[in-house]
Amino acid sequence: MHGVALSRWTMSYFAAALAALMAAEVLMAAGYGFPSAPLRAPETLLLVHLVAIGWLSLLLCGALFQFVPVLVARPLFSNMLPLPTLVLLLAGLVALLMGFLQLGGALGAWPWLLPVAASLLAGGFMLALYNLGRTLWAARPLPLPARFVAVALVFLAATIALGALFSSAFAGLVTSDALLRIAGEGVGLHAVAGIGGWLTFTAMGVSYRLLAMFMLAPETDGSRPRAVFGLGTAALGVAVLGGVILVVFDMPSGLALIAGGAAGLAGIALYGADMAMLYRKRKRRVIELNSQMAAWALAYFFASIALALILIGLGVFYDHIGAVVFLLAFGWLSGLGLAKLYKIVAFMTWLECYGPVLGRMPTPRVQDLVVEGPARKWFVLYFLSVLAATAALLGQHILGFRLAAGLMVVATALIAAHLVRTRRLAGIGLAGGVRRPHLFLPGPEPAQP
Repeated sequence: MHGVALSRWTMSYFAAALAALMAAEVLMAAGYGFPSAPLRAPETLLLVHLVAIGWLSLLLCGALFQFVPVLVARPLFSNMLPLPTLVLLLAGLVALLMGFLQLGGALGAWPWLLPVAASLLAGGFMLALYNLGRTLWAARPLPLPARFVAVALVFLAATIALGALFSSAFAGLVTSDALLRIAGEGVGLHAVAGIGGWLTFTAMGVSYRLLAMFMLAPETDGSRPRAVFGLGTAALGVAVLGGVILVVFDMPSGLALIAGGAAGLAGIALYGADMAMLYRKRKRRVIELNSQMAAWALAYFFASIALALILIGLGVFYDHIGAVVFLLAFGWLSGLGLAKLYKIVAFMTWLECYGPVLGRMPTPRVQDLVVEGPARKWFVLYFLSVLAATAALLGQHILGFRLAAGLMVVATALIAAHLVRTRRLAGIGLAGGVRRPHLFLPGPEPAQP
């Protein structure tokens, strides 16, 4: 990791993302949105976008600004762009949430809110795409994990485009019959592009690098991971692009989703084999907490796919699609995000505080900045609460879901407290030349060990 620069604004992204996650969990515990309201209700849409944009997308953007340079061994194209990117994304998110409140009748009739939100979010995400895209372009040919990220960025652009179309159509700014058909029937494609193409494909690609790095496992770059990449890219392309083409010609988009799903399942099966190999061939026999909890997240990923297949086989998938999406969002994506955040915050804090003095004085290990024993039980509580909430959704037990969501709030808050503890260097003596870092903002100078 020699020469790794510190991304100055990544901690700010993480803080905003965690705040959005906890806000969403509190709303669910309070009975706001699904399952107390229908899936397409404005309250549910508010929750979905608070999680997808406020939590997961901010988390990924912040992490990618730090780790795309690690993936490609080149500096980030611009260290200035992450701040305006964050400002635009937060402003757009607030406007979007207000727009959903307006749709639900909680605010006055302000039809301009959603188009403004779409413009702000599009501006923020386009800055992120430009910054990360230029970094990746300069590093061609890309290693495999970086190729996953590059494809994921394409589907982020598709997600943005579909979201902007929905907002424009709602405001009456779209007159084309073809575009109106996409706006009317493209919600599923929007979800596949966002959850599958942007969030999951990024998580899959980055997991190849981070799990190998943190467990001292041999990096995979053979025919199987390349097949995962190829099948995943093809599946997403067929499902999203093919679905849009079918809708334009007034044909059911389900055909594209089925064809893409078949290729996607094959890729997911091979990805599971790769992840199992990483854990099996690791050199670090006793793995750290972040890798242990990542295994839980991976298990929830495959459990969500199995649950979807079972529900499809029983002919009740659409009756329980909320449970599948919940397990994907909170068991897989959020579980992996929290697990890796536990390590990344410690790594970045060490890099900021001890990188500049490395070799000139004794320094602690990255692992010395965390206390895994107490944190473990809160991660376990989080994952068990997600499981309980999913079971409550399947059983249509609203009170049980709310109680489980309340436990998720507790677990997330206590995991966040451990992250704050790490940032404050609790239990670590401050030797000469080492200063306690800002909580949400690294120091002005990037450190290089």
